[in-house]
Amino acid sequence: MFDQLKNLKQLTGLLGNMGDLREKFERMQEELKTRTVDAEAGAGAVRVTVNGKMELVELRIDPAMVATLAGTGSDADRAMVEELIASAVNAAMAKAQDMLKASFAEMAGGMNLPGMDQLGNLPGMDGLIGGKP
Repeated sequence: MFDQLKNLKQLTGLLGNMGDLREKFERMQEELKTRTVDAEAGAGAVRVTVNGKMELVELRIDPAMVATLAGTGSDADRAMVEELIASAVNAAMAKAQDMLKASFAEMAGGMNLPGMDQLGNLPGMDGLIGGKP
């Protein structure tokens, strides 16, 4: 109960400083464009980089895999590469979401605000995480 009261007091303080909070939020949005996370699949056969705005920044495929596909190009090989790409992208997106949550927690001064685990589902957040502006 005391933790909830402490959080309520901190939230009241934040609401009193909405201008500062808005400025911090805008700075954080700009910073998230430059912060990236990497993930891989297939023991490094596919590597991807995603930024804090949930945008795929880079996709790298191991040259040996490309050479294999060029030689045979079977449907099974193509399907395997597609699965590896999807897996790597999904892993990077999960890491980027964790980075986003950590940035919000830092901006909120360490408060344990309700809904922090659902940031991507909050109204108005789609512009921040790479959806509609």
